[in-house]
Amino acid sequence: MLLFTMCAGMFLVQLDVTVVNVALPAIGTDLHAGLAAQQWVVDGYAIVLAALLLTGGALGDIFGHRRVVLAGFALFGVASAACGLAGSAPWLVAARAGQGLGAALLLPGTLAVIANAYPGHAERARALGIWAGVSALALSAGPVLGGAVVSAAGWRPVFWLNVPVVLAAVLATRRLVPRGGRGPGRRLDVAGVVTAVPALAAGVYAVIAGSVVAGVAAVVALAAFLAVERRSADPMLPFDVARRTLSANFVATAMNFVGIGSILLLTLYLQGVRHASPLAAGLEVLPLFGPLSLLAPVAGRLTGRFGPRPLMVSGLALGAFGMLNLVRLNETSGYAALLPTLLGLGTGMGLLTTAVVTAAVSGIPAARAGVASGVNNTARQAGGAFGVAVLGAVAGEPGDRFVAGLHVAGLIAGALWLAAIGVTLAGVRAPRDNRVARAG
Repeated sequence: MLLFTMCAGMFLVQLDVTVVNVALPAIGTDLHAGLAAQQWVVDGYAIVLAALLLTGGALGDIFGHRRVVLAGFALFGVASAACGLAGSAPWLVAARAGQGLGAALLLPGTLAVIANAYPGHAERARALGIWAGVSALALSAGPVLGGAVVSAAGWRPVFWLNVPVVLAAVLATRRLVPRGGRGPGRRLDVAGVVTAVPALAAGVYAVIAGSVVAGVAAVVALAAFLAVERRSADPMLPFDVARRTLSANFVATAMNFVGIGSILLLTLYLQGVRHASPLAAGLEVLPLFGPLSLLAPVAGRLTGRFGPRPLMVSGLALGAFGMLNLVRLNETSGYAALLPTLLGLGTGMGLLTTAVVTAAVSGIPAARAGVASGVNNTARQAGGAFGVAVLGAVAGEPGDRFVAGLHVAGLIAGALWLAAIGVTLAGVRAPRDNRVARAG
């Protein structure tokens, strides 16, 4: 029951990455929100999650993971209710940022509770495998669940459905998760938080709004963040870990830049150009999310045998092919013309995800594996936020020029993943204890 409760937290966090995309056209119509506001509905969540993910893990170490998980559920539930009540686009974006704050506490907190509850290596591996499987299931379920709810009852119940789940999870957490003491030796990197959030937010705003001032502000905030982290005694981004995992985290960033950004593009194309209903659009993207869920356990075994690099190269090549296929689409293209994009990207992501995480923690001492995993998660979330901003800005609003923009976005995404193949071949090495991989 404890594992089920923690998986519920992870399910909510990952579900809200994808469930809202299929509701964006309905949100835009109801709240009179253009493409830029719709991008912020997605990125308001992603920016806060990316900027505060490492801080959420540190708070759990300092104050106890049970407390932090309860706070995360409470914030997520209240913010979800606020989303459902939103009367304007700015209100909805602010509430989505609140969801991101709750998610930043839940994602590392639920993982830590599971790790502490299952101390044996084998049982912990099984429990974390279930936790990761629920994550993949949530990503797959989001478009279909969102499409069904929007088609039946509008976009607001998409958020209201979180509230009873959160209430049940809070009660179960209070009953099942033992109280933990405060962890010694960790300090909250307040200066890092204060500079990381505006660096991400200003960077995304600069892309969406085309603002030079915001771009300059983002560069200044990023420089301040790096300076603060270099001097911090307990930084949220340790430079030694960042340097050792640079190649893997570049690929992780590129993976979500294309993966999350493409979900927005596909939603706009299916509903705005092909005029599919929200439910039909959710069902039509299943070939993207199905392989992501089905390949996760297979990719884990293959990565263990051959190392991460072969799967990363194969996944990136398939995904690049899928995104380059977007140049073939036009306003009258049938669903069959879109299938290579969906299957290529979905299969590529399915092969990539486990391999990228493995590459990010390989060669890192066990005592710092959690930090390396957190840095990798942050890179992925930040990549997704910028993918939504950049690819959405390139494609533009559905209309006469959207398909031309879609072609350019496909070329950018395909080129980025091809470049990531080069980074993988140059910078990702097989683990030292993997003889098969190193022999290859």
